[in-house]
Amino acid sequence: MLVKKPFVLIMALFLSACGYHLRGAMELPEGLKNVYLEGGSPQLREQFNRAMQISSVALASSPETAGMIVKIFNEDNQRRVLSLSSGGVANNFELSYRFDYEIVDSKNKVLVARQSVDIKREYFNTQQAVIAKENEETVILNEMYQQAVRTVINRARLAFQSNSK
Repeated sequence: MLVKKPFVLIMALFLSACGYHLRGAMELPEGLKNVYLEGGSPQLREQFNRAMQISSVALASSPETAGMIVKIFNEDNQRRVLSLSSGGVANNFELSYRFDYEIVDSKNKVLVARQSVDIKREYFNTQQAVIAKENEETVILNEMYQQAVRTVINRARLAFQSNSK
């Protein structure tokens, strides 16, 4: 028992000294600590909320209380067949996810003009494990939403830094 406590303390110090942080956590400037997401699908909103929670950022409950507002437009999610087997069964699929967004501050001043995010992924669909491949598609879609959130947050961070200078 006496050996475990110092070991845990030493490991905690090593982890904090090496810059360890939770996967997905992002360092955000103080001005980005109060964000409101306007629009977007439930899946995108869920990933945005998750990314903000991991980064210890409070989401604003309304645009009036937010320091920064992310507006989502024209969200589109598509699945396309890329190839067929000799029996006419789809083997290869492409998933695409696209939306436009704009970032404004609390006074409705445009920080990032309307831009688009376009993410594509391909995956092979073997007919021997149909249920597993359906789950794989869900995992890929979640990763696409996570990448979209990271892209928007990184662009917001750059916009905030350039506007605060």
